[in-house]
Amino acid sequence: MSDPLAQVLPQVLHFAHLQGAQFVLLIGLIMFFGAVGGRLFQRLRIPQVVGYIVIGIIIGSSGFQILRLDTIIALNPVNTIALSLIGFLIGAELKLSVLRKYGKQFIGILIGESVTPFFVVGILVTAVAFIFTKNAKTSLALGLVLGAICSATAPAATTDVLKEYRTRGPLTTTVLGIVAMDDAVALILYAIASTIAAPLLGGQSVPFAKQLLNIARDIFGSIAVGSAFGFLITLVIRNLMQNEDRVLTFALGGLLLSTGICNLLNLDNILAAMSIGFFMVNFAPAKTRPVFSLVDKFTPPIYVLFFVLVGAKLNIWIVTPVLGLLAVVYVLGRSLGKTIGARLGARITKAPEAVRKYLPWCLLSQAGVAIGLSIAASNDMADSIGPQIILIITATTFIVQLVGPVCVKHGVQKAGEAGLDITEDDILKTAKVSDVTWGKEKICTPDSHAIVHDIDRIRNILDCFETHHNQSFAVKSSETGKLCGIITLEHLKETLMIGDFAENMLAIDIMDKPGPTCSPSDLLPSVYKQFSDADTEYIPIVDAGGIPQGMMEKFAVDHYLHTRIIELHRKIESLG
Repeated sequence: MSDPLAQVLPQVLHFAHLQGAQFVLLIGLIMFFGAVGGRLFQRLRIPQVVGYIVIGIIIGSSGFQILRLDTIIALNPVNTIALSLIGFLIGAELKLSVLRKYGKQFIGILIGESVTPFFVVGILVTAVAFIFTKNAKTSLALGLVLGAICSATAPAATTDVLKEYRTRGPLTTTVLGIVAMDDAVALILYAIASTIAAPLLGGQSVPFAKQLLNIARDIFGSIAVGSAFGFLITLVIRNLMQNEDRVLTFALGGLLLSTGICNLLNLDNILAAMSIGFFMVNFAPAKTRPVFSLVDKFTPPIYVLFFVLVGAKLNIWIVTPVLGLLAVVYVLGRSLGKTIGARLGARITKAPEAVRKYLPWCLLSQAGVAIGLSIAASNDMADSIGPQIILIITATTFIVQLVGPVCVKHGVQKAGEAGLDITEDDILKTAKVSDVTWGKEKICTPDSHAIVHDIDRIRNILDCFETHHNQSFAVKSSETGKLCGIITLEHLKETLMIGDFAENMLAIDIMDKPGPTCSPSDLLPSVYKQFSDADTEYIPIVDAGGIPQGMMEKFAVDHYLHTRIIELHRKIESLG
């Protein structure tokens, strides 16, 4: 039996055992308790992703160890799928129009927020390590490698918060652009740092040119694979498919096939997935764009699995006091470097004020690439600083994965971008009858102008129609104060055709009997259902006692929704 097969076979057998006995139970456990944790933290006004990670910590390596390390390793494909989905949806945000508008800003900020923490963390870690080790070469090597690793920003937790709080604006656009690109900078910095560190540690360094060649192969090879699959998916969806279920199935199949090929070729599957999204949003026909919303609807359970497993991997009990101190220095230095670099880059490129002030809050998360580079360092420098690096990155990942999402939430809320990425359907689902306005006026008030009394004369009613936008009025009983009928503009026109006799008629003479009614607390979808079921465009609004509060008119609701969307677009434009 060959050595590779001997290494792989136990994992395959263990995974088969999971499939047969535990796999479904574990998936159900992770998703159920992860969703509960996310909801609990959401109720505490903390991003749900923190709840997922905390649940993972509790049931994983640091807690009750319900998920053992070998089980977590067997579930690694979940992480790969989640990161591919995240990369695909980030790529969909990188429209050419956005890159033309923000291209210089992205590059300036990217260089600042990547290179500055490299120097800050490198200097601080080197100084603190030298105090304890008294070994200048080892301390410098440790500082260089950790400085390079700290440049990477994890897209997963950041984008999950942006999605949860429905953000939109220049800060959101900049964050998505930066987290999509700074992993490549981290890889280049790591190549430089490891090339310098290896001779300091007494090892043989890989030539820098060779490392850069490997990085170029990784980056451009991933882009090529992703672009090819982007073209293939676009071609099939455009020419062969109209059904949403088939579109989703084929898109996910192509995305996962691309990911699998990248894994076989040792390429970056996140970058490949990002390239698929980028190709499709920029070069595919417009009718294929709904694929992004379909994939987005598929992601929530995958995200829960992913972040619970992230938390389950973290073991907070293995860090010694010295490594704990270095971890704190690393986190503080990284945060300081990201803040200085991002603000400096934003100021030089004349980015909007919100980006200058709040971008650093959105760049603290650390996970995938940082952990991957720490594993590479532990292999390349196994006899020297490798074990310390992987422990420090594990400990700091635990810290920033919990703190990072909270900081992202703070940044986007302070920038005023939370809740701006919504559609008319989103507003419709959450708005109540009492929220609907016409201009600055509420349509639902106790003294609404959409109410007349049953003893009002036709002339008074005509004046009401002339002075207000309403096409219908609720009729209020002069005896009980309750709703007793409705008058519509169409019915009033028919009444006026009988001539002078109509002037002596009262509201009670011409009103129709009221049909369905709604209350101020009813949600708009239920009101729309009543419009459809009763085949009407006018529904009286009444309180619990049957007292009319106004009239709900379909055209007024449509006007309200359209006005809200225009207001949101204007607000986004005002942010820069």
